[in-house]
Amino acid sequence: MKFPFSSVTKTGSAISSNTSEVSGLGTFGGVYTPSILTILGVIMYLRFGWVVGNAGLVKTLLIVTISTSITFLTSLSVCAIATDKVVRVGGAYYMISRSLGIETGGAVGISLYFAQAISVALYTIGFAESVVKTNFQINLFGLGFNLQDLNQTYVALVITIFVGVLAITSASIAIKAQYFIMAAIALSLLSLVFGGSLPGVEPQMLSVPDSPEVAPFWTVFAVFFPAVTGIMAGVNMSGDLKDPVKSIPTGTLAAVGTGYVIYMLLPIFLAWRVDSATLIAEPLIMQKISFWGPIILLGVWGATLSSAIGSILGAPRVLQAVVRDGVLPSLFNPLGNGHGAEDAPRNGTLVSLGVAIAAVCVGDLNLIAPILSMFFLTTYLVLNVAAGVEGFLQSPSFRPTFRVHWSLSVLGAVGCLWVMFLIDVRSTVIAAVIVSLIYIWLQQRELRATWGDVRRGMWMALIGTAIFQMAEEDDTKNWRPQILVLSGAPQKRWSLIELADAFSHNRSLMTVSSVLPSDSRDLGQQIKLEKTIRNYLQKRGVRALVRVVSADDPFEGAMRLVETYGLGPLVPNTIIMGDSEDIERRPNFCQALTQIHASKRNLVIFHENLQQGFGGRRRIDVWWGGMQANGSLMLLLAYLLITDIGWRNAKITLKLVVPDDIAAIAAKENIRKYIENLRIDVNSQVIVAYGRPFNEILRQNSRNSDLVFLGMASPEEDRDYVEYYESLRSKAVDLPSTIFVLAAPGFAFGEVLNDS
Repeated sequence: MKFPFSSVTKTGSAISSNTSEVSGLGTFGGVYTPSILTILGVIMYLRFGWVVGNAGLVKTLLIVTISTSITFLTSLSVCAIATDKVVRVGGAYYMISRSLGIETGGAVGISLYFAQAISVALYTIGFAESVVKTNFQINLFGLGFNLQDLNQTYVALVITIFVGVLAITSASIAIKAQYFIMAAIALSLLSLVFGGSLPGVEPQMLSVPDSPEVAPFWTVFAVFFPAVTGIMAGVNMSGDLKDPVKSIPTGTLAAVGTGYVIYMLLPIFLAWRVDSATLIAEPLIMQKISFWGPIILLGVWGATLSSAIGSILGAPRVLQAVVRDGVLPSLFNPLGNGHGAEDAPRNGTLVSLGVAIAAVCVGDLNLIAPILSMFFLTTYLVLNVAAGVEGFLQSPSFRPTFRVHWSLSVLGAVGCLWVMFLIDVRSTVIAAVIVSLIYIWLQQRELRATWGDVRRGMWMALIGTAIFQMAEEDDTKNWRPQILVLSGAPQKRWSLIELADAFSHNRSLMTVSSVLPSDSRDLGQQIKLEKTIRNYLQKRGVRALVRVVSADDPFEGAMRLVETYGLGPLVPNTIIMGDSEDIERRPNFCQALTQIHASKRNLVIFHENLQQGFGGRRRIDVWWGGMQANGSLMLLLAYLLITDIGWRNAKITLKLVVPDDIAAIAAKENIRKYIENLRIDVNSQVIVAYGRPFNEILRQNSRNSDLVFLGMASPEEDRDYVEYYESLRSKAVDLPSTIFVLAAPGFAFGEVLNDS
């Protein structure tokens, strides 16, 4: 006999925080009752006998204890978050999005919505199956028919439409119905307690049949576990409670405890009165051993109906909250509307009803049922993570009245993940892929939330730990250019930022800086300008920090940035700046280069060919003078460029000038061996000068290139560096865009290239 609902986690009803008719609910009616109804459900009636028959008494008690322990830890996390903030419409989605961010909340919320909407069909199919499997004869207007003659799909459709209409017309009626359902479940349990054993059966309480048909322990565990989940019912009604801070912890934990006691006692009655083989073979065995069998059917029907009602109330409210937060495109905005004093999500309920009806028409939901369970368990896992992170960071804003140590929340998260893999590895992977794809989609939409979340605190804690773990100086194994771009206004020198971005690959610390005249801006205006530049960079897809400073002279401001910008060992090691076009400022420019070199920073100066730009981004010429620092750094930067997506089709050509043919023979062999050890796709070209000046060779051999790298000499006391820089600039005349590189003194860039 198939039970398509047997592996689906139950969820409680999610009632809008604006419901007026039921406002002021207490702990019993608002939290405990809906929570216990989600725990004592169809698995208890139709699958628990199968669990006991397969596992035996002792292992069943172990399964119940392990399962409830995981749920209990999750309950602690829920109570901590719920007593820190008022949980509004959306329940679990609201809690996650306000803690871990709108992308994480949206990814879980969208998945949770479809899981709840489709689970309506699972519960109504379960109701229909219990009806048609019942051997009841009904006489109506003199005509008799048996319930077994009914079509299961039609019964499920009728019940689905019934619960949908009930949710649309009046959620308050559905809430009041929970008391009658709870009474039916209580009477059914009393009937079971006062029942008797099957005639002619001699049960052995600790025995398990020695048969290949007996399911393995973890398979039985996976079937039972959804019975103890669904603890979100009370949290979802937070806005309707008189005192949510008190009611949510008390009601939720009381429901978990009551469920545990009942599930620990039931196996004793079942194992005492029925043999294992019968427990496995008879899904409705509780009806046969009860004092009054029909009351068990009322319990089964009440359990399935309560679950279906809870899902049809919860799903549209999750959808309503997701839409109101702008997670979905504006096309779906009507689904966020509320109607009446209750703010009832009628549009969302109609859509959810349509999803449920479509799922009922599919009929066989065994394939998707485990995936739905994974979505529910993912929600519980992320709730544990949220509470664990909040507790670990100990942010001043996180002040729950129900305090839980972060390690318990982490343990609950590990337990949820463990159970997910135990239930179904394939379904776990599918659910993880779906949630991840939704998360990526939401990230690409660059949603803006109006609330803060825990992510900033999490990154701050990681940054603080990382900074103290970093060495004071770069090492050759982990070297990357940490870039400070002296760009000025980004719009005017975008090629400079684009070049720096290609070097960084979003894996380095990149800062775009600008120096303003001292009298042009005050501090407040500087901060506004930083934000404007940051927004501009984000729109252009560049991830960078922004720093704006004021100074009387731009080169003085640049030096101030080089000297002071950074945090501990995390400072820019590579300064990228544009070529100096103003000849009157050339001495100040060269003085700044001298000081930057003295501070042991790499210098990258971009001399742009405005007409050509970066050309076709296919050819990069590196004019190499050997393995000294400049040559190695140039080759490293060229390699970083070709690994950027914008330069993926480019080829690096290593060019070396020698005086004669004899020197060329040795140079070609040396370069060949060197390139073999680089693990970089590099071409080489040895050029014989034959007495020609370097400037002529440079222009002849690089005029068709897209980018040229040239090394710079280091400043020396006995050298006029302004004169030297003028001669260097003259080499770039009529060349494509050219990069002058001066490596920081004392760092072995050759070892970065040859590290193996």
